[in-house]
Amino acid sequence: MPASSHGKTGGKAAKKNTLPGMPAHPEPNMPTPEPSHKLVLRTLRRNDFKEVKTIMDKVYSNMEGSWANDEYNALIKKFPEGQICIEDNGKIVAAALAIIVEYSKFGDKHTYAKITGNGKFDTHDADGDTLYGVDVFVDPEYRSLRLGRRLYDARKELCENLNLRAMVAGGRIPGYSNHSGEMTPAKYVEMVRNKELTDPILTFQLANDFYVRKIIRGYLPYDSESKAYATLLEWINVYHEEETEKLIGNQKSNVRIGIVQWQMRATKDLEDFFQQMEFFVDTVSGYKSDCVLFPEFFNAPMMALTNEESPSVAIRSMAAFTEPIKVKMMELAVSYNINIIAGSMPLYEDGKLHNVSYLCRRDGTVDEQYKLHVTPDEASYWGMRGGSQLRCFDTDFGKIGILICYDVEFPELSRMLSDEGMKILFVPFWTDTKNAYQRVRLCSQARAIENECYVAITGSVGNLPRVENMDIQYSQSAVFSPSDFAFPHDSIVAEATPNTEMTLIADLNLDLLKDLNTSGAVRNLRDRRKDLYSLSWVKTSERDEKLLSQGEERAPKTSTLHPPITVA
Repeated sequence: MPASSHGKTGGKAAKKNTLPGMPAHPEPNMPTPEPSHKLVLRTLRRNDFKEVKTIMDKVYSNMEGSWANDEYNALIKKFPEGQICIEDNGKIVAAALAIIVEYSKFGDKHTYAKITGNGKFDTHDADGDTLYGVDVFVDPEYRSLRLGRRLYDARKELCENLNLRAMVAGGRIPGYSNHSGEMTPAKYVEMVRNKELTDPILTFQLANDFYVRKIIRGYLPYDSESKAYATLLEWINVYHEEETEKLIGNQKSNVRIGIVQWQMRATKDLEDFFQQMEFFVDTVSGYKSDCVLFPEFFNAPMMALTNEESPSVAIRSMAAFTEPIKVKMMELAVSYNINIIAGSMPLYEDGKLHNVSYLCRRDGTVDEQYKLHVTPDEASYWGMRGGSQLRCFDTDFGKIGILICYDVEFPELSRMLSDEGMKILFVPFWTDTKNAYQRVRLCSQARAIENECYVAITGSVGNLPRVENMDIQYSQSAVFSPSDFAFPHDSIVAEATPNTEMTLIADLNLDLLKDLNTSGAVRNLRDRRKDLYSLSWVKTSERDEKLLSQGEERAPKTSTLHPPITVA
């Protein structure tokens, strides 16, 4: 009697546990399938010439074929690290060749023969500033594997590791021969850039973050397909350092910031207030933070000490405490080795009331940023006025901006700061209700995305029963990032518990901002249509001297164009 599927005699056959098309039992001794490809990226060697020649003869069959052996060996000898290949199962299938040049010696009108020293490569300069792409070629049988992209990525890595300014190459435009009778090379390049046409080389290079600096005539005289034209392509190394790094004191790539979500509480006197300040500076500096951020009007408890019933008189009396608090913050910044963004405090000068944030650097210097946009409430209760200057500040951890509360709701300001190189925006705020807080929070998150920067916000919590117009507080401090793969999935680096006194410590990687600017999924700064619109700064030479009622416009009597902002 025949055996069943389980090897038992008789009975009904058991149900098969196999998918359709699969054998009921694997064949004994069936070999494990071998992968069809095994790719290895490495540098070229002298004994690779025979395989390299085979590929070049295929690729350049209509352009004089392969290089000579002595040309190949000259390149390997002068710059072995710059000659890269990909092998598949031990066989070379693609390669990229390069030299280093001092680009200013050749300029944008060079020819291939000139910049390569007629194939002798004596133009290679190990102390140069630019990686020059001599050649890239892929075996035609392997062009579907996108090996060219791997080679270009390897070149970019080499450029970064050697601290070179840029990578430059002369790119052939072989598709131009089909359109040379109907358009200029410039028009052809524009149409390829706009995806109206496809060029087998230029399309690929544009997809690899190169941009066309200009078009060169006579670059390769024998290149009939390109009609002897070539595109001068450049990729900028955003990590390039202009000067040799110092042994100490270099600007940081990773910045640690501290944020104080400040509890409003009654204070006995100025000395008592200083103790609260120093406690938080001491705490945050203990984590080796580069800076600490306090909220807007964090010194509001001092208003209760003025014993003034009128809000406008009380805040002007409170302004008398601003200078000693600023001096104390400067002392703390130096003694605790931390940069302090002292929230904001009222400043009464020349008969005008302003809201000012002080940047107290750990080197002992101090700068200030005035609040530019006062809220209707600040104007009607206190007669507060906006400042007239926006500043981008240099610090030992990079360029920063400070926008006080309401100012962050005006996107023009942060965009101007971003144009000056601002990487971290600090927003001290004071809000009484959650909907007011949401305006600050949502606008801050938008600013991080729009300007490819980090944004840190903080406010106060608790209440001050005897201080009119500042009696209740709502805050949830946070640090926001742009929204892309390298950043947190919700674009929130750190977040405090709402309405609870606490500190936040967050590490910010500034190099991620460089990557975002050059290779992000979207590139807000680079993709701005500056051909359609621009921002300009109009500085009022004279402000309306009247305290206008809530909601009225403050139109300047005269205005003149002024450079956008100053860098402090």
